[in-house]
Amino acid sequence: MIDIAGTELTDLDRERLCHPLVGGIILFSRNYADPQQLSALTTAIHALRSPSLLIAVDHEGGRVQRFRDGFTRLPPMATLGRLWDRDPTLACAAARQLGYVLASELRARGVDYSFTPVLDLDYGPSRVIGDRAFHRQPEAVIELAEALGQGLRQGGMSSCGKHFPGHGYVIPDSHVELPVDDRAFEAMQEDIAPYRQLALGGVMAAHVIYNCMDCNTAVFSNKWIDYLRNNINFDGVVFTDDLSMAGAGVVGDMLARVETAYAAGCDMLLVCNAPDVVGKVLANWKPEIDARRSRRVEALIPVAPEKSWEQLQGDTIYRAALRTVGELMA
Repeated sequence: MIDIAGTELTDLDRERLCHPLVGGIILFSRNYADPQQLSALTTAIHALRSPSLLIAVDHEGGRVQRFRDGFTRLPPMATLGRLWDRDPTLACAAARQLGYVLASELRARGVDYSFTPVLDLDYGPSRVIGDRAFHRQPEAVIELAEALGQGLRQGGMSSCGKHFPGHGYVIPDSHVELPVDDRAFEAMQEDIAPYRQLALGGVMAAHVIYNCMDCNTAVFSNKWIDYLRNNINFDGVVFTDDLSMAGAGVVGDMLARVETAYAAGCDMLLVCNAPDVVGKVLANWKPEIDARRSRRVEALIPVAPEKSWEQLQGDTIYRAALRTVGELMA
């Protein structure tokens, strides 16, 4: 999964997006000007291939929402956690409505998939998770994430739990440092619990070393990916976190990162914000193609037609959900 620099496709973008090793694209704020531009861009991307490329975005709410003007502003997930402390039933209903707004708006503009929900537990000191997490208690995370996932599915979108097996305990930000979690395996079971309980279309592995398992980050650890597949019995897409992050530097250059993550069992490898090395990876990476991995990724591409933006405005479920989201933002 690669990215592009601007708000429309260049000839080089088209060439790379048509490369057989590329299965998706992730969009960032720099790729967004307004809703009409986004619709034109996603239409152009989908027209390149059949089956079409998976178009993804980080659109969680709070400080991680790539498209803002023209989209409903979404609260951080900790807002739902605080509501859960007062009224779990009301919080789950609100999470379901928030998920529907999130998915239906993105789908109306041609985006297939959002990397959400964050399943990390909020231990407090983390420099990168914080209010992106629903709650400290796994029970609350499971209930709220399940409700959010129901809303996503209602809006025509699958879900992606992150960051497996848990990024909330460590303090450093893996974008700029390499975090190490030194807890015993038994102490991590609360973090892992949401992955056991939830029906997820995708899981994003963390750039964190867990000493209880091995000396690799989860992204590069065949032990963690094997545990996810064969102990938790997850059969969806395993995504790496962005391989250009500092936490991914432990195994070497970008080609080494791609090769190691694929060998560990990751299905979709994110190479973001590194356009110079994308060409080198596509020219030099020679993986053994695994049809099962391709089928998993294709399963995330929505098959039901999305509601148009105009149809959404007349959708009573959407309008009621907007009111709930507005109350959460107040």
